[in-house]
Amino acid sequence: MVVSVAVSGSTGRLGSLVCEVVEEHPDFELVARLTSASGVEEGRDATVLVDVSHPDASGEIVRRAIGRGQKVIVGTSGWSAERLASLERLIDETPGAGVIVVPNFSLGSVLGTALARIAAPYFDAVEIIEAHHPAKVDSPSGTAVRTAELIASARQGRPVEAPFAEQPARGTLVDGIPVHSLRLAGVIAKQEVRFGGPGEVLSVTHDTHSNEAYRAGIRAALEAASDARGLTVGLDALLGIGA
Repeated sequence: MVVSVAVSGSTGRLGSLVCEVVEEHPDFELVARLTSASGVEEGRDATVLVDVSHPDASGEIVRRAIGRGQKVIVGTSGWSAERLASLERLIDETPGAGVIVVPNFSLGSVLGTALARIAAPYFDAVEIIEAHHPAKVDSPSGTAVRTAELIASARQGRPVEAPFAEQPARGTLVDGIPVHSLRLAGVIAKQEVRFGGPGEVLSVTHDTHSNEAYRAGIRAALEAASDARGLTVGLDALLGIGA
């Protein structure tokens, strides 16, 4: 059975790639390419909605899709822990609802975050530096926020050493971890997590050199969407990576 898919944010960098992956997959059919100019009724008959739009629009797009009974894949940044908690409450109130939120579709990025989570309990100082192309509208990135949240969880309440954290140049604190964002021409995406301890520094770095890095993760999310129940956060949860 072929599954119909609508893509919101279809003309963006990631949206264009999602459309390609859907069209290449024999089990899926692309039935709607949605943009900011699309009417609210467009794409309503699709079984799966993939949202890779804009952080300001994503919440309403996802809520509308859940109300229609569509399965949803969210690749848009800006879904903080607070927003995810609100989304989970909506899903719990909607029988049969299933949403997969993917902060990053790159397998390497997911593995990098998993490695950072393993290292988290063993160092007192942790900082994250992330860089993206100039067109990325949000900072810090969703991947950096997710990484910081998982690191903080792995530390089980033990605070990170972050001196002078109140100074703007020290970055934005996410769960007590300084996160520094760069927006530079020539960059697709890069994240480095630095752990500091007595006499040593451990760095976990991931570089994305092209959008091809996202294809496998997009396929994995699509293949899991039809059977999704409740809220799933992270490609790692789909692939069985990490705890």
